[in-house]
Amino acid sequence: MKFSRIFLAILILVIVIFGYAWKTIYTPMDINDNKEISFIIKSGTSAKEITEQLKKDGLVKSGTAFYTYIRLMGEDKNITAGRFMLKKSMTVPDIVNVITIPTVSEAVITIREGLTVKDIDKELTKQKLIRSGEFMQAVKDFNDYASYPFLNREVVSKLEFPLEGYLYPDTYFVDGLNFSSKKFIIKMLNNFKTKFNTVKPLFDTQNRSLHEIITMASILQKEVRTSKDYNIISGILWKRLDSNWHIGADATILYATGKKNIEVEDLDIDSPYNTRLHTGMPPGPISNPDIEHIKAAITPEDSDYWYYLTTPDTGEVVYAKTNNKQNINKAKYLY
Repeated sequence: MKFSRIFLAILILVIVIFGYAWKTIYTPMDINDNKEISFIIKSGTSAKEITEQLKKDGLVKSGTAFYTYIRLMGEDKNITAGRFMLKKSMTVPDIVNVITIPTVSEAVITIREGLTVKDIDKELTKQKLIRSGEFMQAVKDFNDYASYPFLNREVVSKLEFPLEGYLYPDTYFVDGLNFSSKKFIIKMLNNFKTKFNTVKPLFDTQNRSLHEIITMASILQKEVRTSKDYNIISGILWKRLDSNWHIGADATILYATGKKNIEVEDLDIDSPYNTRLHTGMPPGPISNPDIEHIKAAITPEDSDYWYYLTTPDTGEVVYAKTNNKQNINKAKYLY
């Protein structure tokens, strides 16, 4: 008799819990609120993390109910990365149906600072948005210079990748099913224009061309890790250039070789990007820099330094006023 009572109590409790969960799952946060809320799911985000964000954004009544539902239905394996437009008037099944269907999402693509055109092509290929080489070819085929007067057609058209340096690094939302390299290039160029306008007043006060500035910014992007050093190294490199010295930036040689590290024989490579061998600026940018490096290229800081090196372990910049001191620093930090 006692066992029957316990069983009945448990059964009633299960029914109550199930009924509450069922009601929670099928009751939206606000049935009258149809305002769209942008909800982003990045690649690799777990169902639990998504549940926490949905609860934080006020899109579900119960995180437990949502997580239980998506796991029981087996839909946690079908979650699609992208941007989705959700509403508080949606039930849990409504939300699950949206975030598991690729056709209703926008793919999220993050182009990191300092990537080259080749790097971007690899990233888009990795995301299965293009076949290898398609983005690089689209850059080579670009011809809409009239829409982007900041591009010096005569100068950039001579480069292997004419838009190198002007494809602004950022997070972009794109059509994952009908991705177009051409449209993506337009997004990036428009973004560059928007970002550059924030520093244009500074740019207008100096006498260097935009192509020179972006080229210098791209070198800084590759050469310097810490923001406190951006302007100082900008000053050193411009000073070398104006004094007809070799810029001597290892990053430009790496751009020419496509390697990650410089080997002894690379120092003598006959390339216009070898700034240890040739004086003057390289023909064009060696990466696509962000606005902080562009700003640093525009606003160099004067100093007594002519040399610098970056320690391999911490990325700390060590400066020197003379070549002798630079050699001492090399022996201490690099060898």
